[in-house]
Amino acid sequence: MSQTGEDLPYSVLADFYEKIESITSRIAMTDYLVALFKKTPPSIIDKVIYLTQGQLRPDYEGVELGVAEKLALRALARATGRHVKDVEDMYKQTGDIGLLAEKLMSTSRTGGLLDFIGTMEPKKELTVSQVYNALLRIAQATGEGAQETKINTLVSLLKDAKPKEARYILRTVLGRLRLGIADMTILDALAIAFTGSKNTRDIVEKAYTKHPDLGYIAKLLASQGIDAVASLKIEVGVPILPMLAERLSDPDEILQKLGGKCLAEYKYDGERVQAHKKGEKVWLFSRRLENITHHYPDVVEYMKQLKADEAIVEGEIVAYNPDTGEMLPFQELMHRRRKYDVDKAMKEYPVRVYLFDIVYLSGRELIDEPLPDRRQNLEKIVPEGQENLLLSSAKIIDNSKDLLHFFEQAISDGCEGIMCKSIGPDSVYQMGARGWLWIKFKRDYRLEMTDTVDLVVVGAFKGRGKRAGTYGALLMAAYDPETDTFKTVCKVGSGFTDEDLANLPKMLEPYILPHRHPRVFSKMEADVWFVPAVVLEIIGAEITLSPLHTCALNKIEEGVGLAIRFPRFTGRYRFDKKPEQATTEAELIEMYKSQRKTIIQQS
Repeated sequence: MSQTGEDLPYSVLADFYEKIESITSRIAMTDYLVALFKKTPPSIIDKVIYLTQGQLRPDYEGVELGVAEKLALRALARATGRHVKDVEDMYKQTGDIGLLAEKLMSTSRTGGLLDFIGTMEPKKELTVSQVYNALLRIAQATGEGAQETKINTLVSLLKDAKPKEARYILRTVLGRLRLGIADMTILDALAIAFTGSKNTRDIVEKAYTKHPDLGYIAKLLASQGIDAVASLKIEVGVPILPMLAERLSDPDEILQKLGGKCLAEYKYDGERVQAHKKGEKVWLFSRRLENITHHYPDVVEYMKQLKADEAIVEGEIVAYNPDTGEMLPFQELMHRRRKYDVDKAMKEYPVRVYLFDIVYLSGRELIDEPLPDRRQNLEKIVPEGQENLLLSSAKIIDNSKDLLHFFEQAISDGCEGIMCKSIGPDSVYQMGARGWLWIKFKRDYRLEMTDTVDLVVVGAFKGRGKRAGTYGALLMAAYDPETDTFKTVCKVGSGFTDEDLANLPKMLEPYILPHRHPRVFSKMEADVWFVPAVVLEIIGAEITLSPLHTCALNKIEEGVGLAIRFPRFTGRYRFDKKPEQATTEAELIEMYKSQRKTIIQQS
């Protein structure tokens, strides 16, 4: 297929999408992406990347199409000359707006002479830029008449689309592209396509951790080469990928991992925030890199007090009771995550911010400096005497007795536990990485699981009896960063309220797949499969060996993995976490080993 000037026919993209959605092999998926990227002109590679991700801009810009299902069905009805009610009825039968659009666009609309004549004229070939720009206009339509603008733009786009193109346009519009392509797979494909080798993959990924915008990285790589990507710098206003921690429950083992000494600091039960300040301008980003500035106007004001013109700092936003000063649990803070009545929520749920790290200060990247130096820089810019902008409670500890005492103090002060961090020469800020430089010490895992884990919904089993019409249980998985896959660890059906059960199908519906997701490793066959997207907090009786689950398969004993016995949903939806930030396979292995060690000691 020839390119259209500096553009690409959208049909090329649709053909690739059709091939990709039919496979479960990550290697084959990468090969298809490499072929697609090589075919794409550098000037529009960013648009191809965004559309393939099912979005229009990087997450942190918060650009949403804002097209509801009913509006999309109205546009489809108008584009095909059918009654809305008929289209809605057909949609209820198919359940896939993309396939329905393809079917309706394949048939004549009215059967009249004008329609027949119209079919004799070949449609103009849609290009990637035309589709992308139309979708961007839909996303940017606001104010009075916005809904009609969205419908008219979508109708016009569908009328110009071929049946297969209509399938993917409408899936994109409703956020249901479901290709199963992870960011890491795209990075692999970009390295191969534009440098000829996966050997440059680490360079591309490091740039992505500093500037997590795959479209931007792809365009830079395609137009300026690998040297330009390697020299990419941190930019205020663009979030970096946050550093993550491992988990242990034995103070002696923690200190051993950290060289006998560590910086221990409170682990607050709040929302992690990455705050960027440039003059009087402040941006706030969540752990998932969402722009949450709108939700916390008070935090914006706190950050303006930092004694630096330019800075990127990390902290924890914590709700508190203004009458007693005590910290409130995470669930209370989530009342702040709303579009409307923000001022009212701000008064009802006041917050404090506890800062724990700094990665950029006045033109200097601090990511490669040791933690003690970063902490010192952070202390210099946090003003004293502030009630709501504070440094995290922290101290240097070199023995297990003091570490345990500090842990108990944190718990009594309303925290989840403590973070134990390396203070050695290599204690750099590892963007996007989970390693042993930071270790979570939450609660001791004795005979029972007394701590929660965050697991990803990858499948579901249909309910029966009282649960008919909803899901009876969800298939939950842990994340394995080594293979970039999700491995099953339990089926959970307990802990859900009637309201939860009623809402689950609607909540999970956008992520339904016709087959197991390519990044899900499961021996079990679910009734319904999902894109790994939704994270739930789970508690259980204990962690056991299991031949049914794939988490830690063959890593402890041949032929078996790990499972959570008697799992239960705590009621906490972790919308603040990406699936890749869920509890890892390695963490569950450590929890299991700690549990076994305790049993042996007590026997």
